[in-house]
Amino acid sequence: MKKWLMHFYYLYLMPFTYYKTPVGTCQITEEDGFITRVHILDEEHNPTEAETSLMKQVLTEFDEYFAGTRRTFTFPIKQGGSDFQQLVWQELLNIDYGKTITYSQQSNLMKNPLAIRAIAAANGKNNLWVVVPCHRVIGSNGSLTGYAGGIWRKKWLLDHEARVIGVGQTKLEL
Repeated sequence: MKKWLMHFYYLYLMPFTYYKTPVGTCQITEEDGFITRVHILDEEHNPTEAETSLMKQVLTEFDEYFAGTRRTFTFPIKQGGSDFQQLVWQELLNIDYGKTITYSQQSNLMKNPLAIRAIAAANGKNNLWVVVPCHRVIGSNGSLTGYAGGIWRKKWLLDHEARVIGVGQTKLEL
């Protein structure tokens, strides 16, 4: 499906809710009893009311995540992708909260050490922002590379999780 057509489909035809996070507004889409998309937006939108029990659960779990009291999400998720992409996204779910791995480590965990670029590309196609934690994958040199939501958001999410588990340094806010 062409990118503009997919955007139209998700924006106008599927039920969705806007949710305000500390790093911007995200759009959460529900389809057939699953959350199929959590997309961080660069533009602000007013939060909207959750209309289904699933969406209410999602918003509660996001509130808890950003408050530092939730480390995993329990609502049902599903995103379209190739078998390879599904394997990559499943591996992301195995990264512990507050921890990071490199793309190289992810490829080794998947027993596919030559697929680093393909794995990085699949991470970039992840449509379930924060829920499938691609923000926990970093460059081999420790750099915060490759994040569709913006490197500053990746840094914020990693700092947030580090603060919650009590590791790492955080920047003093004056």
